[in-house]
Amino acid sequence: MDENTDSLRKLLRASTRITVFTGAGISTESGIPDFRSPNGIWSKMKPIEFEDFVSSEEIRKEAWRRKIIIDNDMKDAAPNLGHRAVAALVRSGKCRTVITQNIDGLHQISGIAAEQIVELHGNGTYATCLSCNVKYDLKPILDAFSRNEQLPVCSQCGGIIKTATISFGQSMPVKEMERAKLAALNCDLFLVLGSSLVVYPAAAFPGLAKRNGAALVIINRDPTDQDPVADLVLHREIGETLSSALGVC
Repeated sequence: MDENTDSLRKLLRASTRITVFTGAGISTESGIPDFRSPNGIWSKMKPIEFEDFVSSEEIRKEAWRRKIIIDNDMKDAAPNLGHRAVAALVRSGKCRTVITQNIDGLHQISGIAAEQIVELHGNGTYATCLSCNVKYDLKPILDAFSRNEQLPVCSQCGGIIKTATISFGQSMPVKEMERAKLAALNCDLFLVLGSSLVVYPAAAFPGLAKRNGAALVIINRDPTDQDPVADLVLHREIGETLSSALGVC
């Protein structure tokens, strides 16, 4: 174990109230493509604005076409060593909250209870009605759309159905933002895993935790703007690094 990994191990052992914050980097290790990197999804297609999705049937069809493609790319994805290490940290009782920018549901699949996960950008594994919030399974929606591009309509109120993700131009979820803020304020260690920390307001939480007295650790492949204020920075693979520090596999 090298010096930096040993420093991480000591911080993890000394902390009793850890908040984990995960970004796309933890899931790229499961083969899920990044959205914002130079070769990511948004470099190949322009993001769809929420207002356009609501106002245009054709744009809604394009959104569902993309959903089919993205889901096909993600269909074999499973929790990796990093997800399992985070789950082990939760099971230990040291971590009560995992804040994630990801929409893939892999933290839940890894065994973390849904109530301990704060999904800032929603969840792409199901859909909801924009009017009455009824939840829908994606399979029948995608099956119907694949046959004749039939747009889903809410069976309860006739409203527009959309994947349960936060789109560009869509308001951030108030409840989740408040939960994330409380988790940042109440931790003694804020652990960032695989986030470039460029998407605000989510990227403000590490600084909030640091200003409130928590130690800040960033594990990310590339440098971030918040590296200078962190107590420990490791530009490494998340799974191998975190599992080594925790002594899990």
